[in-house]
Amino acid sequence: MKKTVLEEKDFLNPEEAIVYFKLSRRKFYKLLTDGKKKEFMAMYGSRRLIIRTEFEKYLQKHSEIRRREPKWQEDRD
Repeated sequence: MKKTVLEEKDFLNPEEAIVYFKLSRRKFYKLLTDGKKKEFMAMYGSRRLIIRTEFEKYLQKHSEIRRREPKWQEDRD
């Protein structure tokens, strides 16, 4: 069985998003729980999912939650 590569996924769970975007876990979970509606977040039952392409756009505007340049950004340079 082939394992899906994160950059090929449209939706990421929070842990996958933290790894893929190289985020601070504390800042990321604070962002998810601040009570504001997020365009990059989708709910599947009680699970929070991150819409990868929308979150990439969000990070371009809000770089303060990144720990370092994520892989998807490095590849574009």
